Amino acid sequence: MQQLSYIKDAVLKAAATAGFDLAGVAGVHEYAELNFFSQWIAAGHAGEMNYMQARNEHGELKRASLGSAVPWARSVIVCALNYNTAEPYSTEVNNSKTGWISRYAWSQLDYHKVVLTRLQQVEDELHRALSENGTDPAASLQTRCYVDTGPLVERVYAKYAGVGWVGKNTCVINQRLGSWVFLGVILTSLELAPDVPAADRCGTCTRCIEACPTDALLAPHILDSNRCISYLTIEKRGAIPEDLREGIGRHLFGCDICQDVCPWNRKSPATGEPQLQPRPELVSPALDWLAQMSGEEFASTFRGSPVRRAKLSGLRRNSVVAMGNSRDRNFIPTLEKLSADPDPVVAEHAHWALERLNS
Repeated sequence: MQQLSYIKDAVLKAAATAGFDLAGVAGVHEYAELNFFSQWIAAGHAGEMNYMQARNEHGELKRASLGSAVPWARSVIVCALNYNTAEPYSTEVNNSKTGWISRYAWSQLDYHKVVLTRLQQVEDELHRALSENGTDPAASLQTRCYVDTGPLVERVYAKYAGVGWVGKNTCVINQRLGSWVFLGVILTSLELAPDVPAADRCGTCTRCIEACPTDALLAPHILDSNRCISYLTIEKRGAIPEDLREGIGRHLFGCDICQDVCPWNRKSPATGEPQLQPRPELVSPALDWLAQMSGEEFASTFRGSPVRRAKLSGLRRNSVVAMGNSRDRNFIPTLEKLSADPDPVVAEHAHWALERLNS
Protein backbone atom coordinates (compact mmCIF):
# COMPACT_ATOMS: atom_id res chain seq x y z
CA MET A 1 0.00 0.00 0.00
CA GLN A 2 2.92 2.33 0.70
CA GLN A 3 4.18 1.72 -2.82
CA LEU A 4 0.76 2.45 -4.33
CA SER A 5 0.47 5.60 -2.22
CA TYR A 6 3.74 6.82 -3.72
CA ILE A 7 2.49 5.98 -7.20
CA LYS A 8 -0.78 7.86 -6.66
CA ASP A 9 1.12 10.92 -5.48
CA ALA A 10 3.35 10.71 -8.55
CA VAL A 11 0.33 10.44 -10.83
CA LEU A 12 -1.47 13.43 -9.32
CA LYS A 13 1.72 15.47 -9.56
CA ALA A 14 2.10 14.41 -13.20
CA ALA A 15 -1.48 15.54 -13.90
CA ALA A 16 -0.68 19.00 -12.58
CA THR A 17 2.56 19.09 -14.59
CA ALA A 18 0.65 18.11 -17.74
CA GLY A 19 -1.59 21.14 -17.23
CA PHE A 20 -4.70 19.58 -15.75
CA ASP A 21 -6.55 21.76 -13.25
CA LEU A 22 -8.03 18.87 -11.26
CA ALA A 23 -7.30 15.18 -10.81
CA GLY A 24 -8.49 12.39 -8.56
CA VAL A 25 -8.96 8.64 -8.30
CA ALA A 26 -12.15 6.58 -8.15
CA GLY A 27 -12.52 2.88 -7.57
CA VAL A 28 -14.28 0.56 -10.01
CA HIS A 29 -17.63 -0.26 -8.44
CA GLU A 30 -21.26 -0.73 -9.43
CA TYR A 31 -22.28 2.79 -8.44
CA ALA A 32 -25.99 3.54 -8.09
CA GLU A 33 -25.76 6.21 -10.79
CA LEU A 34 -24.85 3.54 -13.34
CA ASN A 35 -28.20 1.83 -12.80
CA PHE A 36 -29.80 5.15 -13.69
CA PHE A 37 -27.84 5.17 -16.96
CA SER A 38 -29.45 1.87 -17.96
CA GLN A 39 -32.89 3.31 -17.20
CA TRP A 40 -32.03 6.43 -19.22
CA ILE A 41 -31.15 4.31 -22.25
CA ALA A 42 -34.28 2.18 -21.86
CA ALA A 43 -36.42 5.33 -21.83
CA GLY A 44 -35.06 6.30 -25.24
CA HIS A 45 -33.42 9.47 -23.95
CA ALA A 46 -30.22 8.80 -25.93
CA GLY A 47 -31.97 9.58 -29.21
CA GLU A 48 -29.98 8.44 -32.24
CA MET A 49 -26.68 8.23 -30.35
CA ASN A 50 -26.29 4.50 -30.86
CA TYR A 51 -22.72 4.50 -29.57
CA MET A 52 -24.14 5.19 -26.10
CA GLN A 53 -26.03 1.92 -26.36
CA ALA A 54 -23.08 -0.36 -27.15
CA ARG A 55 -23.46 -3.78 -25.52
CA ASN A 56 -21.19 -6.73 -24.80
CA GLU A 57 -21.70 -10.30 -25.95
CA HIS A 58 -24.16 -10.85 -23.09
CA GLY A 59 -26.34 -7.93 -24.18
CA GLU A 60 -25.25 -5.74 -21.25
CA LEU A 61 -24.65 -2.02 -21.71
CA LYS A 62 -20.90 -1.48 -21.69
CA ARG A 63 -21.11 1.98 -20.15
CA ALA A 64 -23.29 0.72 -17.31
CA SER A 65 -20.63 -1.58 -15.88
CA LEU A 66 -16.94 -0.85 -16.26
CA GLY A 67 -16.16 -4.00 -14.32
CA SER A 68 -17.81 -6.08 -17.05
CA ALA A 69 -16.50 -4.04 -19.98
CA VAL A 70 -12.89 -3.87 -18.74
CA PRO A 71 -12.44 -6.70 -16.20
CA TRP A 72 -8.83 -5.82 -15.38
CA ALA A 73 -9.61 -2.21 -14.38
CA ARG A 74 -9.30 -1.52 -10.65
CA SER A 75 -9.04 2.28 -10.56
CA VAL A 76 -10.05 5.24 -12.70
CA ILE A 77 -7.82 8.32 -12.73
CA VAL A 78 -9.98 11.29 -13.65
CA CYS A 79 -8.37 14.49 -14.93
CA ALA A 80 -10.15 17.77 -15.65
CA LEU A 81 -9.07 20.72 -17.78
CA ASN A 82 -10.65 24.17 -17.51
CA TYR A 83 -11.73 25.54 -20.90
CA ASN A 84 -13.53 28.71 -19.83
CA THR A 85 -12.34 31.88 -21.57
CA ALA A 86 -12.84 35.58 -20.94
CA GLU A 87 -15.71 35.94 -23.40
CA PRO A 88 -19.40 36.75 -22.77
CA TYR A 89 -21.89 33.97 -22.09
CA SER A 90 -24.57 33.13 -24.65
CA THR A 91 -27.19 34.68 -22.37
CA GLU A 92 -25.33 38.00 -22.62
CA VAL A 93 -25.19 38.18 -26.43
CA ASN A 94 -28.17 39.42 -28.41
CA ASN A 95 -27.23 40.10 -32.01
CA SER A 96 -29.79 39.02 -34.61
CA LYS A 97 -27.14 38.65 -37.31
CA THR A 98 -25.01 36.15 -35.41
CA GLY A 99 -25.42 32.67 -33.98
CA TRP A 100 -23.85 30.73 -31.14
CA ILE A 101 -21.23 27.99 -31.20
CA SER A 102 -20.78 26.25 -27.87
CA ARG A 103 -17.90 27.53 -25.77
CA TYR A 104 -15.95 24.27 -25.87
CA ALA A 105 -15.66 24.40 -29.69
CA TRP A 106 -14.09 27.85 -30.10
CA SER A 107 -10.44 26.83 -30.22
CA GLN A 108 -8.50 25.66 -33.27
CA LEU A 109 -7.80 22.22 -31.83
CA ASP A 110 -10.27 19.46 -31.01
CA TYR A 111 -10.35 19.11 -27.25
CA HIS A 112 -10.18 15.31 -27.57
CA LYS A 113 -6.62 15.61 -28.88
CA VAL A 114 -5.64 18.30 -26.36
CA VAL A 115 -6.84 16.23 -23.40
CA LEU A 116 -5.59 12.90 -24.75
CA THR A 117 -2.06 14.20 -25.26
CA ARG A 118 -1.94 15.30 -21.62
CA LEU A 119 -3.48 12.07 -20.40
CA GLN A 120 -0.76 10.12 -22.15
CA GLN A 121 1.85 12.16 -20.28
CA VAL A 122 0.22 11.11 -17.01
CA GLU A 123 0.01 7.51 -18.21
CA ASP A 124 3.73 7.52 -19.02
CA GLU A 125 4.51 8.80 -15.54
CA LEU A 126 2.39 6.05 -14.03
CA HIS A 127 4.45 3.41 -15.85
CA ARG A 128 7.70 5.15 -14.90
CA ALA A 129 6.75 5.40 -11.24
CA LEU A 130 5.88 1.72 -11.08
CA SER A 131 9.11 0.77 -12.84
CA GLU A 132 11.18 2.82 -10.38
CA ASN A 133 9.66 0.80 -7.57
CA GLY A 134 11.23 -2.35 -8.96
CA THR A 135 8.17 -3.70 -10.78
CA ASP A 136 8.15 -4.57 -14.47
CA PRO A 137 5.22 -2.50 -15.83
CA ALA A 138 4.97 -4.56 -19.00
CA ALA A 139 4.19 -7.64 -16.93
CA SER A 140 2.05 -6.15 -14.16
CA LEU A 141 0.40 -2.91 -15.29
CA GLN A 142 -2.43 -2.34 -17.71
CA THR A 143 -3.66 1.14 -18.60
CA ARG A 144 -5.93 2.78 -21.14
CA CYS A 145 -6.75 6.44 -21.83
CA TYR A 146 -10.13 7.75 -22.94
CA VAL A 147 -11.63 11.13 -23.79
CA ASP A 148 -15.38 10.64 -24.33
CA THR A 149 -14.80 7.30 -26.05
CA GLY A 150 -14.49 4.83 -23.19
CA PRO A 151 -17.02 2.25 -21.94
CA LEU A 152 -17.88 4.31 -18.87
CA VAL A 153 -19.96 7.28 -17.75
CA GLU A 154 -17.16 9.74 -16.99
CA ARG A 155 -19.18 12.10 -14.83
CA VAL A 156 -20.00 9.32 -12.35
CA TYR A 157 -16.32 8.54 -11.86
CA ALA A 158 -15.53 12.26 -11.70
CA LYS A 159 -17.89 12.51 -8.74
CA TYR A 160 -16.30 9.58 -6.90
CA ALA A 161 -12.82 10.89 -7.71
CA GLY A 162 -13.70 14.14 -5.95
CA VAL A 163 -13.40 16.22 -9.14
CA GLY A 164 -16.95 17.56 -8.93
CA TRP A 165 -20.56 16.66 -8.32
CA VAL A 166 -23.10 15.92 -11.04
CA GLY A 167 -25.37 18.94 -11.37
CA LYS A 168 -29.07 18.88 -12.14
CA ASN A 169 -28.15 19.69 -15.75
CA THR A 170 -26.05 16.45 -15.81
CA CYS A 171 -22.77 18.42 -16.08
CA VAL A 172 -19.91 17.94 -13.63
CA ILE A 173 -19.58 21.02 -11.41
CA ASN A 174 -16.53 21.90 -9.37
CA GLN A 175 -16.84 24.36 -6.51
CA ARG A 176 -13.83 26.39 -7.72
CA LEU A 177 -13.96 26.02 -11.52
CA GLY A 178 -17.67 25.65 -12.16
CA SER A 179 -18.70 23.33 -15.00
CA TRP A 180 -16.43 24.51 -17.82
CA VAL A 181 -14.20 21.43 -17.69
CA PHE A 182 -13.11 18.73 -20.10
CA LEU A 183 -12.81 15.27 -18.58
CA GLY A 184 -10.29 12.59 -19.43
CA VAL A 185 -9.80 9.22 -17.75
CA ILE A 186 -7.06 6.63 -17.37
CA LEU A 187 -8.11 3.12 -16.51
CA THR A 188 -5.50 1.20 -14.58
CA SER A 189 -5.13 -2.31 -13.19
CA LEU A 190 -3.60 -0.82 -10.03
CA GLU A 191 -5.88 -0.52 -7.02
CA LEU A 192 -5.09 3.03 -5.98
CA ALA A 193 -6.63 4.67 -2.92
CA PRO A 194 -9.85 6.44 -4.00
CA ASP A 195 -10.52 10.07 -3.19
CA VAL A 196 -13.47 11.39 -1.21
CA PRO A 197 -16.56 11.77 -3.45
CA ALA A 198 -17.58 15.35 -4.22
CA ALA A 199 -20.54 16.62 -2.22
CA ASP A 200 -23.62 17.80 -4.14
CA ARG A 201 -23.88 21.58 -3.76
CA CYS A 202 -26.78 22.34 -6.09
CA GLY A 203 -29.16 22.59 -3.17
CA THR A 204 -32.66 23.71 -4.14
CA CYS A 205 -31.50 25.65 -7.21
CA THR A 206 -33.30 24.74 -10.45
CA ARG A 207 -32.12 27.58 -12.71
CA CYS A 208 -30.73 25.21 -15.34
CA ILE A 209 -34.03 23.33 -15.60
CA GLU A 210 -36.07 26.53 -15.84
CA ALA A 211 -33.77 28.14 -18.43
CA CYS A 212 -33.79 25.31 -21.00
CA PRO A 213 -35.72 26.64 -24.04
CA THR A 214 -36.75 23.17 -25.23
CA ASP A 215 -37.56 21.67 -21.82
CA ALA A 216 -34.93 18.99 -22.29
CA LEU A 217 -34.31 18.70 -18.55
CA LEU A 218 -37.35 16.68 -17.55
CA ALA A 219 -36.35 16.67 -13.88
CA PRO A 220 -33.12 17.03 -11.89
CA HIS A 221 -30.43 14.84 -13.54
CA ILE A 222 -32.81 13.62 -16.28
CA LEU A 223 -31.93 14.96 -19.72
CA ASP A 224 -33.93 13.90 -22.76
CA SER A 225 -31.41 14.19 -25.57
CA ASN A 226 -34.21 14.20 -28.13
CA ARG A 227 -35.13 17.70 -26.92
CA CYS A 228 -31.62 18.96 -26.11
CA ILE A 229 -30.29 21.78 -28.29
CA SER A 230 -26.79 20.30 -28.22
CA TYR A 231 -28.11 16.99 -29.52
CA LEU A 232 -30.34 18.61 -32.12
CA THR A 233 -27.58 20.81 -33.54
CA ILE A 234 -24.75 18.27 -33.42
CA GLU A 235 -25.92 14.65 -33.37
CA LYS A 236 -29.31 14.87 -35.07
CA ARG A 237 -29.18 14.18 -38.79
CA GLY A 238 -31.82 15.28 -41.30
CA ALA A 239 -34.80 17.38 -40.30
CA ILE A 240 -35.17 18.92 -36.85
CA PRO A 241 -38.70 18.40 -35.47
CA GLU A 242 -40.70 21.56 -36.21
CA ASP A 243 -42.01 21.92 -32.68
CA LEU A 244 -38.42 22.24 -31.40
CA ARG A 245 -37.04 24.67 -33.99
CA GLU A 246 -38.20 27.84 -32.28
CA GLY A 247 -36.61 26.77 -29.00
CA ILE A 248 -33.24 26.34 -30.68
CA GLY A 249 -33.02 30.10 -31.03
CA ARG A 250 -29.76 31.11 -32.70
CA HIS A 251 -27.72 28.10 -31.60
CA LEU A 252 -25.57 26.64 -34.36
CA PHE A 253 -23.46 24.01 -32.61
CA GLY A 254 -24.20 22.96 -29.07
CA CYS A 255 -25.76 24.98 -26.27
CA ASP A 256 -24.38 26.58 -23.11
CA ILE A 257 -27.56 27.95 -21.54
CA CYS A 258 -27.85 25.51 -18.63
CA GLN A 259 -24.23 26.28 -17.75
CA ASP A 260 -24.46 30.02 -18.41
CA VAL A 261 -27.20 30.41 -15.81
CA CYS A 262 -25.54 28.19 -13.20
CA PRO A 263 -24.54 30.21 -10.10
CA TRP A 264 -21.35 28.16 -9.79
CA ASN A 265 -20.16 29.62 -13.11
CA ARG A 266 -20.52 33.25 -12.08
CA LYS A 267 -16.89 33.47 -11.03
CA SER A 268 -15.37 30.68 -13.11
CA PRO A 269 -11.74 31.53 -13.85
CA ALA A 270 -10.57 31.88 -17.45
CA THR A 271 -7.94 29.47 -18.67
CA GLY A 272 -4.57 30.74 -19.83
CA GLU A 273 -3.89 27.67 -21.97
CA PRO A 274 -2.87 28.81 -25.48
CA GLN A 275 -4.38 25.67 -27.07
CA LEU A 276 -7.83 26.53 -25.71
CA GLN A 277 -8.02 30.21 -26.62
CA PRO A 278 -10.99 31.10 -28.85
CA ARG A 279 -10.81 31.96 -32.51
CA PRO A 280 -12.55 35.37 -32.78
CA GLU A 281 -14.56 34.38 -35.86
CA LEU A 282 -16.20 31.51 -33.96
CA VAL A 283 -17.47 33.62 -31.05
CA SER A 284 -20.93 34.71 -32.23
CA PRO A 285 -20.26 33.98 -35.93
CA ALA A 286 -22.22 35.61 -38.75
CA LEU A 287 -25.23 33.53 -39.80
CA ASP A 288 -25.12 34.42 -43.49
CA TRP A 289 -21.47 33.34 -43.64
CA LEU A 290 -22.16 29.86 -42.25
CA ALA A 291 -25.47 29.31 -44.07
CA GLN A 292 -23.79 29.79 -47.45
CA MET A 293 -20.49 28.12 -46.62
CA SER A 294 -19.00 25.85 -49.29
CA GLY A 295 -17.58 22.42 -48.65
CA GLU A 296 -14.05 23.66 -49.23
CA GLU A 297 -14.47 26.56 -46.79
CA PHE A 298 -16.04 24.29 -44.20
CA ALA A 299 -13.11 21.87 -44.39
CA SER A 300 -10.60 24.72 -44.17
CA THR A 301 -12.34 26.69 -41.41
CA PHE A 302 -13.05 23.75 -39.14
CA ARG A 303 -10.03 21.57 -39.80
CA GLY A 304 -9.31 19.79 -36.51
CA SER A 305 -12.36 21.38 -34.85
CA PRO A 306 -15.17 19.50 -33.07
CA VAL A 307 -17.62 21.51 -35.21
CA ARG A 308 -16.90 19.05 -38.02
CA ARG A 309 -19.09 16.54 -36.16
CA ALA A 310 -22.21 18.44 -37.24
CA LYS A 311 -21.10 18.15 -40.88
CA LEU A 312 -21.61 20.93 -43.40
CA SER A 313 -25.26 20.07 -44.00
CA GLY A 314 -26.02 20.19 -40.28
CA LEU A 315 -24.25 23.48 -39.73
CA ARG A 316 -26.02 25.13 -42.68
CA ARG A 317 -29.37 23.68 -41.56
CA ASN A 318 -28.82 25.12 -38.08
CA SER A 319 -27.86 28.48 -39.54
CA VAL A 320 -31.10 28.87 -41.50
CA VAL A 321 -33.11 27.86 -38.42
CA ALA A 322 -31.28 30.58 -36.51
CA MET A 323 -32.13 33.05 -39.28
CA GLY A 324 -35.79 32.15 -38.93
CA ASN A 325 -35.61 32.68 -35.19
CA SER A 326 -33.72 35.97 -35.50
CA ARG A 327 -36.79 37.98 -36.59
CA ASP A 328 -34.40 39.85 -38.87
CA ARG A 329 -36.09 40.32 -42.23
CA ASN A 330 -32.79 41.26 -43.84
CA PHE A 331 -32.19 37.52 -44.10
CA ILE A 332 -35.14 37.04 -46.46
CA PRO A 333 -33.14 37.35 -49.74
CA THR A 334 -30.58 34.82 -48.47
CA LEU A 335 -33.29 32.42 -47.34
CA GLU A 336 -35.11 32.69 -50.66
CA LYS A 337 -31.91 31.62 -52.35
CA LEU A 338 -31.35 28.79 -49.87
CA SER A 339 -34.93 27.54 -50.28
CA ALA A 340 -33.77 26.22 -53.66
CA ASP A 341 -30.52 24.79 -52.29
CA PRO A 342 -29.37 21.42 -53.70
CA ASP A 343 -29.29 20.10 -50.13
CA PRO A 344 -32.95 19.18 -49.46
CA VAL A 345 -32.50 19.47 -45.68
CA VAL A 346 -31.18 23.03 -45.99
CA ALA A 347 -33.90 23.93 -48.49
CA GLU A 348 -36.74 22.62 -46.28
CA HIS A 349 -35.48 24.48 -43.22
CA ALA A 350 -35.03 27.64 -45.31
CA HIS A 351 -38.71 27.40 -46.32
CA TRP A 352 -39.64 27.14 -42.65
CA ALA A 353 -37.45 30.14 -41.78
CA LEU A 354 -39.02 32.22 -44.56
CA GLU A 355 -42.51 31.44 -43.34
CA ARG A 356 -41.45 32.43 -39.84
CA LEU A 357 -40.02 35.77 -40.95
CA ASN A 358 -43.00 36.52 -43.18
CA SER A 359 -45.61 35.62 -40.59
